Amino acid sequence: MLTAFSQTRPAGIELDGVGIVAILNKDTGSELLLQKQYRPPIDAVVIEVPAGLIDAGETPEQCAVRELKEETGYVGVAEQTSPVMYNDPGLCNTNLHMVHVQVDMSLPENKNPKPDLEDNEFIECFTVPLNSLFSEMKKLEKEGYAIDARVGTLAEGIELAKKWRL
Repeated sequence: MLTAFSQTRPAGIELDGVGIVAILNKDTGSELLLQKQYRPPIDAVVIEVPAGLIDAGETPEQCAVRELKEETGYVGVAEQTSPVMYNDPGLCNTNLHMVHVQVDMSLPENKNPKPDLEDNEFIECFTVPLNSLFSEMKKLEKEGYAIDARVGTLAEGIELAKKWRL
């Protein structure tokens, strides 16, 4: 079996990066902040949570707050961090923490956020109501978008919580 090994980790760090769960509490309800980004390995635009690679000397929480600001323009505070999760351990050793980031929508800088993208980044941000995340992902898939496993798993989890009234 061919196995890919991560080459994105800074020396001495056992973590590649973070995925960011940013829920925006709007007047219309809670919405998950998502992104559309073209990914060459699958030649498709992918629906993803904001994410990024960790820098040397940076905590996962610092990375999440920095990447959220860079990719979306939103300012937030890290609240909770998941255990280390492996994206697809049958194929590669890449891993990450999912970091929950609180975004205070009353802050002036979060009223009209402006991302600070790198020259090679082309990211479109949008939000989806949490209560309809699963159906929205099904709709976007039918439109030709690929769904990142982190987003799909989150949508599945919400559906299970609804079904089992958790």
